Amino acid sequence: MAKPRIVDAHHHFWDAERNYHPWLRDQPPIPFRYGDYSGLRRVYLAPDLLADAAAYDVVGTVYVETEWDPRDPVGEMDYVARLRRESGLPSVAVAQAWLDREDAPALLERLAGFDFVRSVRHKPRANPAPGDGRPGGMADPAWRAGFAELARNGLRFDLQTPWWHLHEAVDLARAFPDTTIILNHTGLPADRSAQGIADWRAAMAGVAACDNVMVKISGVGVRGQPWTVEANREIVLTTIDLFGTDRAMFASNFPVDGLCASYDEIYGGFERITAGFAAEERARLFCDNACRIYDLTPRGG
Repeated sequence: MAKPRIVDAHHHFWDAERNYHPWLRDQPPIPFRYGDYSGLRRVYLAPDLLADAAAYDVVGTVYVETEWDPRDPVGEMDYVARLRRESGLPSVAVAQAWLDREDAPALLERLAGFDFVRSVRHKPRANPAPGDGRPGGMADPAWRAGFAELARNGLRFDLQTPWWHLHEAVDLARAFPDTTIILNHTGLPADRSAQGIADWRAAMAGVAACDNVMVKISGVGVRGQPWTVEANREIVLTTIDLFGTDRAMFASNFPVDGLCASYDEIYGGFERITAGFAAEERARLFCDNACRIYDLTPRGG
């Protein structure tokens, strides 16, 4: 039987022994949503990903910036270019860019010069809990001025923010309709209480109404709990219901989500949850949407 064909729409490679990633090198460790992340302080490159994903035909991948040394975001893409020459992966990349810095316009122009860079990510400042009503980073004029430079450079934006800031993402999407925004990690639905799910769904519905917003179904692990179909079925199906099968895509977030589950448990879970979908719908979620949204040519065409 042929292996299922996938494009992993969100993963990381790193070698913190050779390159400076503050969160992987410095002490003490930073607060992390999955808790202890000491298991990530190791080399993780293309052979490791392909070994983890051995049950699947990985025809393409999207590398996402790794909190590399913030003084040298171009250096990370130079490193990715070398990885591509050595292993053929990743297919495309999401680069680091600090949108609220004065050099943002020049930096975005340099990043767009890499023929494999499709998007950038700068996690906007977020409040620690939904009850905190202070504006987040997406409302900052300097940050938005940097964001305004994306379309001119043909770049998308990968947005990682908790669901209680998605009203700001709605405003951003409407203010910049020509920029594709790709919501990372399903809006981070960590609170699985009935009220937590209801509030997350309402926030997701708002941003899903914006046609220029896509979503990656990934990063849905919960600290201290196993990754199971039962735990994540509602999250996955609700996201697909809101965004449709044309604007959603599956991703591993490896090696980070390896803290919660194996690659097979995550992708096998996605397979089981969507078992009742039409074949063309599953093809879009597992492969085709990532190719279209990130302008990625899969191996084998």
